[in-house]
Amino acid sequence: MGVNNPTKPPQDVPRGHVASIITHLEMLDKPVLSAIKSSLSLEKWEKPPVAEYLALFREVGEPWLWTSRLLMTEDQVEAIIHHPETDIYVVRDDNSVVGFIELDFRQSGQCEIGFFGLVAGMNGKGHGRWMMNQALTRAWREGIERVWLHTCTQDSPRALPFYQQCGFGIFKQQLDMMIDPRLSGHLPKTAAPHVPMFI
Repeated sequence: MGVNNPTKPPQDVPRGHVASIITHLEMLDKPVLSAIKSSLSLEKWEKPPVAEYLALFREVGEPWLWTSRLLMTEDQVEAIIHHPETDIYVVRDDNSVVGFIELDFRQSGQCEIGFFGLVAGMNGKGHGRWMMNQALTRAWREGIERVWLHTCTQDSPRALPFYQQCGFGIFKQQLDMMIDPRLSGHLPKTAAPHVPMFI
């Protein structure tokens, strides 16, 4: 396979690190949402205990190497999830919590869909569009002019096209490199088998 740009060789990834492309997407107009039925339900989670929040964060995010909140102190996590402009909702399948949505309104006039996901056993069953409708209904509250989110190449390959199908458009991409959380001990070595470990 040839080098696409011979004047600028590819950047080496150091051992023990993971490289990814982050894609940022935005929606600038409130969409008209069609009603979608689901067997799931949504419940607002007021001031979740940090340990319970992180356990759910791990369960949902482990397949995709979600690590941001795992690298913070408990006080730092609590400051975000208990902030009056952060709304967290749990997704339930009967009495079982199977996912969550986190909406960040801390920047005036904007809402970031900070986290959006289901536990592994619930993925690929057609729940995503219902969840996104729930998220957008709550994100586009009075005074909001922009809703945005981001995904990366560690995420499901279905994630980016799904967000675009929901009406989000790409406005920025970034290259990122981080210490592999499976090698630092923040996640088990079995996490995200689709992402190679470079030891």
